[in-house]
Amino acid sequence: MTPDFAPSTYDALESAASKVKRHVLPLFLIMFIANYIDRVNIGFVNTHMQTDLGIGAAAYGLGSGLFFVGYALFEVPSNVLMARFGARAWLTRIMFTWGLVAGAMAFTWNDTSFYVMRFLLGVAEAGFFPGVVYYFTQWLPQKERGKAVAIFLGGSALASVLSGPVSGALLSIRGFGLHGWQWMFLIEGLFSIALCGVSWFMLKSHPRDAKWLTAQEQHALGAAIATEQAEREAAGNAHLPIAKLLKDPQIVLFCLLYFAIQLTIYAATFWLPTIIRKMGGLSDFQVGLYNAVPWLIAMFAMYCFAVLSAKWRFQQAWLALALIIAACGLFASTSANPVFSFVAICFSAIGFKAAASLFWPLPQGYLDVRVAAGVIALINSVGNLGGFFAPAAFGYLQQHTGSISGGLYGLGIASIIAAVAAFFAKDRLIGRPEHAVEPSPTRAV
Repeated sequence: MTPDFAPSTYDALESAASKVKRHVLPLFLIMFIANYIDRVNIGFVNTHMQTDLGIGAAAYGLGSGLFFVGYALFEVPSNVLMARFGARAWLTRIMFTWGLVAGAMAFTWNDTSFYVMRFLLGVAEAGFFPGVVYYFTQWLPQKERGKAVAIFLGGSALASVLSGPVSGALLSIRGFGLHGWQWMFLIEGLFSIALCGVSWFMLKSHPRDAKWLTAQEQHALGAAIATEQAEREAAGNAHLPIAKLLKDPQIVLFCLLYFAIQLTIYAATFWLPTIIRKMGGLSDFQVGLYNAVPWLIAMFAMYCFAVLSAKWRFQQAWLALALIIAACGLFASTSANPVFSFVAICFSAIGFKAAASLFWPLPQGYLDVRVAAGVIALINSVGNLGGFFAPAAFGYLQQHTGSISGGLYGLGIASIIAAVAAFFAKDRLIGRPEHAVEPSPTRAV
């Protein structure tokens, strides 16, 4: 049921949504960039930590992945506490604790401390992304939320580009008996902590607290969001137990597809600087600049694929094509020529970053609106496990074989299997299939 607003109220609602995006989105983008850099900056200090601390490839890979274990285990508790304390306070708390742990990474001294700090960083960051999405549900009507989330997610692509030059430049700092990698962790962690003051003063818990909204805008925004919430509750849009969700083969397929995509993305994120260093004669800053190239290319490719898939609609085929491109690049990147290997990784980035964006319209189109939120959370959780397995497997292979070629071949094969599986994914829910899950008000995912 659509709220019966007068024309002036519609104008007030449009004006309020526009003001919210202007005040909130730039801050969330900066927060997301800081979040992403603190998560992946260890990719630039692999060789440094090996030289200074004796942390080998296997330990590095395992530590990289342990972040996602902590993240997955504490995401639900974090979400529960956020609902209790409010998004403004909880998002600021999340950023403060991840900044604290990210900065403390500078004082890692051996394998065990590295494992503990990476796990704690995952615990600290848990709940940030759903917290931002929850904030949008409290401040923006549904038709505006999709645009806001899309812009927010664009921060990950921008962060991928910025992380290399920023981290590479910080690695050149020396002084006070600290190595460059220690300064990198300290400065990037302190930046996140400094952002806490900005977020606390700029974010408000409810539209009624925002002085930059007029009384009419506050009323229009509050009424629209309250009406949408009532409609969701009337429709029975409840969370479901995982056991029921996994009875649907399509949901299982979606989980496996996203897991395969995330495997490749995080393997490249954590090991790309190591591949670049093989070209030889590069400073830390130059490695950072080269690291930005694949992500810049990927950003352009994501836009092109989005335009093409909107014009010629067959989402499964576009997803499969992107995965095949990723596989071809991964296979080619095993070349003994480091320059050719880097070019191949750039080609691969076109595929796996485009695949990540092409994937989500499939489950969103297939899912019943009443179960969409729970299923998307489940798919995202399973996909993030790829962030644990990929770097851990790469580290083990490099430690025991002296090469990551086996890991690259494995990722290429996984991408091809996922490309074939993409054609079995449905993007329409026609009627209610017999195996479809029914809403349950009693348990949460």
